[in-house]
Amino acid sequence: MEAIVECCAGLDVHQKTVVACLNSGVAGARSTKEIRTYGTTGQELREMRDWLRASGCTLVAMESTGVYWKPVHAELEGHFELIVGNAHHIKNVPGRKTDVKDSDWVSDLARHGLIANSFVPPRPIRDLRDLTRYRRKLVEAQAAERNRLIKLLESASIKLSGVVSDVFGVSGRAMLRALIEGAQSSADMAQLARGRMRRKQPELARALDGRIDEHHRFMLRLQLQRITAAEADLAQLDERLSEKLAPYDEELGRLMQIPGVDWVTAGAMIAEIGVDLSVFHSAAHLASWAGLCPGNHESAGRQKGGKTRKGNVWLKTAMVTAAIAAGKARGSYYAEKYRRLSAKRGKMRAAVAIAHKILVVAYRMLTDRSDYRELGADYLDRLNHHRIAINLTKRLRAMGYEVQITAKAA
Repeated sequence: MEAIVECCAGLDVHQKTVVACLNSGVAGARSTKEIRTYGTTGQELREMRDWLRASGCTLVAMESTGVYWKPVHAELEGHFELIVGNAHHIKNVPGRKTDVKDSDWVSDLARHGLIANSFVPPRPIRDLRDLTRYRRKLVEAQAAERNRLIKLLESASIKLSGVVSDVFGVSGRAMLRALIEGAQSSADMAQLARGRMRRKQPELARALDGRIDEHHRFMLRLQLQRITAAEADLAQLDERLSEKLAPYDEELGRLMQIPGVDWVTAGAMIAEIGVDLSVFHSAAHLASWAGLCPGNHESAGRQKGGKTRKGNVWLKTAMVTAAIAAGKARGSYYAEKYRRLSAKRGKMRAAVAIAHKILVVAYRMLTDRSDYRELGADYLDRLNHHRIAINLTKRLRAMGYEVQITAKAA
């Protein structure tokens, strides 16, 4: 096999060490290899970078090993052409597993162009990705803390969640603080209700009449403090996100035209795939990368059920969340399609299918710089109105009616 790179390097990256194999030589001739081991501190990584540059290296390949490849990539970025390969796709011959042989094998694959480069977005998008992913984790932690607080109320026979739709609203928080203080009766705490909730004061008084002691008050105080702190962190994080998303206002506004996509989902989409989608060959390639297309499982000419691949979990969950919201948008094509698919295949499969459609539309909008065009809830009926008319006629005849179909005059 002919080599296509004259001088390249393969890295075997670990937490404390990086084994570098410099592979150089003209095409068609036997190459020479030099192997060195470096640490992973900033100074040692810069020493490795200077050695590779002085040796005339133009391409550096490495495996995406956990998070250990990220500082190495950051030090080499801008100095070499970098390839971050999927570790599952780079497998050495069995029985030859050492760090030196791994780096040697990676350099050979890179020299012959046999490593597919993984998508590594530019630094601004990577920073945005860190913010959106941390925001999701913070929201999940806040939701878990809220659930724990509600479970604690249930253990104390406080049935507030059965009467109040939002326990953590203005009225709910006032009652929670009163429960922590423990100085008011259940009737007095029910008087803290605001707005339309004041009509539920008798029900609130009964719901707040529980057996709460000092232990419950201590736990409630800690949990409410954690929830308040998480909300303050989210507000600060949202402010930072708005600053980072400012350069992408046009793409953000365009994505938010899609039903079910709010600014959080649109920001997550930009953070995961960026705004330059030329790295994806097509919309189908992007859907496969996100794990939103069905897998292929065919054997002996028979097509069996294929599950969706793992893909990019962060993008996949964001798109499924948007699909569930789009399924509730009345009068939209996605809502009608979701209703029909969920009746046949179930709600989860329907949500994944709608998520696939939304991602394909987002790809087209960002690539063509076009706006969203709503097809309408009757789009599926307009596709094959003749078949629909026949099916409806059969149903009416089965019910005992005489039906005659006449085309409406133009």
